[in-house]
Amino acid sequence: MAAPRLPRPHRFDVCVALAGLLGGLLLWGMGLATRPKDEPIVFFPGPWPLLVPLALIAGCELMRRAAPRTALLTATAALTLDTMTQGSLATLVMYTDVMYAAVLYGTPASARRIPWITGLVSVIATVASYAAWRVPEALLIGAGVAIVSFAPASTGLIVRNHRDAAEAARLRAEQTALLAEMDRVQAVGAERARMARELHDMVANHLSAIAIHSTAALSLDDPDTTRQALGVIRENSVEGLAEMRRLIGILRDAGAGTEPSAAPTLDGLAALVDTARANGLDVTLRAGHEGSLPAPVELAAYRIVQESLTNALKHAGPGPVTVTLAQRDGSLGITVTSPYGERDAPRAPGSGAGLVGMRERATLLHGTLEAGPEDTADGTVWAVRATLPTVEGDPA
Repeated sequence: MAAPRLPRPHRFDVCVALAGLLGGLLLWGMGLATRPKDEPIVFFPGPWPLLVPLALIAGCELMRRAAPRTALLTATAALTLDTMTQGSLATLVMYTDVMYAAVLYGTPASARRIPWITGLVSVIATVASYAAWRVPEALLIGAGVAIVSFAPASTGLIVRNHRDAAEAARLRAEQTALLAEMDRVQAVGAERARMARELHDMVANHLSAIAIHSTAALSLDDPDTTRQALGVIRENSVEGLAEMRRLIGILRDAGAGTEPSAAPTLDGLAALVDTARANGLDVTLRAGHEGSLPAPVELAAYRIVQESLTNALKHAGPGPVTVTLAQRDGSLGITVTSPYGERDAPRAPGSGAGLVGMRERATLLHGTLEAGPEDTADGTVWAVRATLPTVEGDPA
């Protein structure tokens, strides 16, 4: 079994240990000590015993950051040994640094306990000294103990608290930046989804009509039919380009407040129905709304009707298409019905994004949308039914 490796000292701690050791050797060479050799507590008089605690506490400085608890216990033993000699000022100074480092770099439990322990020891030393000698000068012993132990421990605790507060502030700043980045990504995703819905709803109707009429022009050898189909193709191409220019204008002027004027309203449903009729649909419009509605509601209603007519153009069989709008009880009801089940394949390809976009528009306004086949007295129809609240804050 391999022996455990000792922690590697920090480079700064090595410098501190060398500085303390060299300073202590300088004082030792000059013959400077903290106590005369005839004091009662000096059990090892002479200059040479000073070097033992000095070397021990210099070694503790090496481990002040790597093993602060072990360094403090060893330094306390070295200081106790130093009090039995004539004493060295360098040993006292290095002990205060080891005490400070034990609080600053030690465990949270040690950082809480050491100041309390050193404070209690300082009080006991003060009371015991005064009780033993009964002179005011005895209080200086407790003050000396507090300067050597309690003062550096308290300083270490204060610095540690400031360091922890700074680290907590840094972590909060990083979390705030992370949340801001997540919000930005979500906003970009939402904006891309909105742009995709607008682009699909603007262009799909016109491109579907172009695809259907171009197919008719290619399959029928009739100059009149071809000319009529080309006219419809040109009309839808022009309108599609106009819609594209309007969308590009919205994107370029997103910050200039020009979007509401570019957004279509329910007043344009008549023109939309006329275009659908020109494309070959038998459309009937029944509008029962009164007054102006909130701009988001009008835009969503217009796009739902537009996409429903596009789907009818691509998928519905021959027969009447009905568009009904009814305003009641703080909501706008939209119903679009078209023939269902009489066509083997659609006249133009679809991606399925239209129904998804319509549901998203209704959900954003806390409304509902249902689409599917329904049985009526006139046969099976495909019905799109949407309900959009017209009162702001109205729940779904």
